[in-house]
Amino acid sequence: MRQMTMIAFLQAQNCTNLASSWRHPQSRTDTWSADYYRHVGRVLEEGKFHLGFFDDRLSMPDMYGRNHEHTVRHGIRCVKLDAVTVLTVMGMATERLGLGATYSTSYYEPFHVARLFATLDLMTEGRAAWNVVTSLNDGEAQNMGRDEVIEHDLRYDRADEFMEVVFGHWNAWEDDAIVQDKRTGLFAEPSKVHRLDHHGRFYRSRGPFTVPRSAQGHPVIIQAGQSGRGKRFGAQWGEVIFVVYPNIEAGKRDYADFKADIARCGREPEHVKVAQLVNTVSAATKAEAEDKWTEINNLPLEIDALSLLSEALNFDFATKGMDEAFTDSELEKMSGLQGIRDRVLKVKKNPTVREFIQISGRGRVHNPIVGGPKEVADRLEQWFVERACDGFVVSATHVPGAYEDFVRFVVPELQRRGLFRKDFTGRTLRDNLGIPVP
Repeated sequence: MRQMTMIAFLQAQNCTNLASSWRHPQSRTDTWSADYYRHVGRVLEEGKFHLGFFDDRLSMPDMYGRNHEHTVRHGIRCVKLDAVTVLTVMGMATERLGLGATYSTSYYEPFHVARLFATLDLMTEGRAAWNVVTSLNDGEAQNMGRDEVIEHDLRYDRADEFMEVVFGHWNAWEDDAIVQDKRTGLFAEPSKVHRLDHHGRFYRSRGPFTVPRSAQGHPVIIQAGQSGRGKRFGAQWGEVIFVVYPNIEAGKRDYADFKADIARCGREPEHVKVAQLVNTVSAATKAEAEDKWTEINNLPLEIDALSLLSEALNFDFATKGMDEAFTDSELEKMSGLQGIRDRVLKVKKNPTVREFIQISGRGRVHNPIVGGPKEVADRLEQWFVERACDGFVVSATHVPGAYEDFVRFVVPELQRRGLFRKDFTGRTLRDNLGIPVP
């Protein structure tokens, strides 16, 4: 029976992806401690989540007004830890939970990324995943020694070759290369360890690679590009795809189209899991959940949205008045997460700043599912059964409470309906996702 894939949307920072979450009365205040991440990992493993993955950026949001003062004052994602290091802490506190981290193809070398994630995969016994991003704003570029971000489509052209090099290194060691025969002195068969010798348009990398393959072959590839070019990249390389469909009808259409794109790339569509972003506010009853939502909905500030939109679209919203419309030229210059811009433009051709905030929902909880176990499970079941997705990326309004509530109230109801597993099916992330070893 087909069952849901369940993923937790994590942040190694002072807040969740809801920038105001740190102000929630029940949010922990030690988000840079090892104990915080150990606890989150154990909660997710208790709930049989497939994967906990860390989003990441290489700068704090400071595009708005070209200054970081507002970011630090209001706690708008101003603390950002290295996600891979945090994953090692979480990995030591769990045994089955998949562990994913974001790493950019724009600012690292393929050999480095290949070795980093292959090592993480071995240290977690085949539970690692890499969320592939191309990075999106000038702040990140300037932290990494460049003046500005690379043009959107060119970033993906580079990323395609980046993936070729990484996969080439990951496949350098054959599965049975290592012998370790102490009697004969043979450690590994030289004929089963291959040098890459890649010479491409953007990258050169010789090899041989220095890390053997893990129990799952190599880390699972996560992708979330929502532009046309990003979707093509995901269809070619991704194994877990994060999406933000605006409604179930659009989701059914786009899901079917994307699965067809995967098939056109010569890949098996059922081996690629499409997970819809959801924000849930759950409790024992609908009334209790609605009370929780009232408190959560009062947390965001206007500055949160202005800062996060400026960061995501690589455009300083402080240069516009709140009721001043964007020109076609200004909209064209927005070079970051173009999927956000495009969703707004479907509703309003030349929106004002205020309309951009309202339509995008940036800095606020996106279409929350508020209710008791039945209400939340009903909505998730509809999306899943009607084939608008294969599962969900569960975003937290505050941590650890939002995940604890989901595990306590929603997971048992989904399990009762046969929509979600009651236990892990194997040791590796691929085992549990039902994705074959490459």
